[in-house]
Amino acid sequence: MHRPPIASICEVAQANKPKRGCDLKDDGLGWFGRLLGEKPDEALPLYNAVVGRARAEHWYVEGAVPDTVDGRFDMIATLLAIVMLRLETEPAGGEPAARLAERFVDDMDGQLREIGIGDIIVGKHIGKMMSMLGGRLGAYREGLVAGDIAPALVRNLYRGAQPDHSALTHVGESVMTFHAGLAATPLPNLLSGELP
Repeated sequence: MHRPPIASICEVAQANKPKRGCDLKDDGLGWFGRLLGEKPDEALPLYNAVVGRARAEHWYVEGAVPDTVDGRFDMIATLLAIVMLRLETEPAGGEPAARLAERFVDDMDGQLREIGIGDIIVGKHIGKMMSMLGGRLGAYREGLVAGDIAPALVRNLYRGAQPDHSALTHVGESVMTFHAGLAATPLPNLLSGELP
């Protein structure tokens, strides 16, 4: 089944305002999909909210996350992992987490194609990105249990480069606050794209 493209990372970066003709609140269906009775992509509101949150300026300024393609990917993957870990705590969270991962793959596939990577190579890149997301899930899960996500942030978000102490503290505290807010947010609110 072909899924329609969603707002790109670049579009969300434009002050979190969609470009003309792009509605981040869209249900993922065009008029033809609605005519055929297709089901809307239920992960779209939450995924778009995560991408929008990952583009917040403070991550790149106070948090010193590199404002590059890799840095933006790492920030999205970090917040996506934290949201997916929150979904793991719900008995009904498995399906939404799987749909969120599918939406991530669809978006990354589109991003890779947009920057000119061909069909043959895209699959390898997507496999690597999914592996990286899985690694982040494990690293952040362990860090949250231990009460210290700083080592996981250095390894995954900063790709092993030790950031300035104040930057790491800012990101660590912001991610922990985000995690605590997610825990207090009901599942239906999360699925509708309401992030703390």
